[in-house]
Amino acid sequence: MRQISAVEWLVEQWPILESQIPERILEQAKEMEKEQIIESYCQGCFDISKDDGIVPRETAEDYYNETFKTN
Repeated sequence: MRQISAVEWLVEQWPILESQIPERILEQAKEMEKEQIIESYCQGCFDISKDDGIVPRETAEDYYNETFKTN
């Protein structure tokens, strides 16, 4: 099931924001949020396993894409 990110939710709540904020700024905010989610996923896996190599970054990015990407 696809979830929406906090940035996407904010834009949905105030559609006028989308026309007032430059596209590059919105994309940068989405990319920053993506990185935070991926890092949190990796950190959570490390905290559980205490093995730095247990979850490669690609797995975390796959999780993000499966959870938040529309295309």
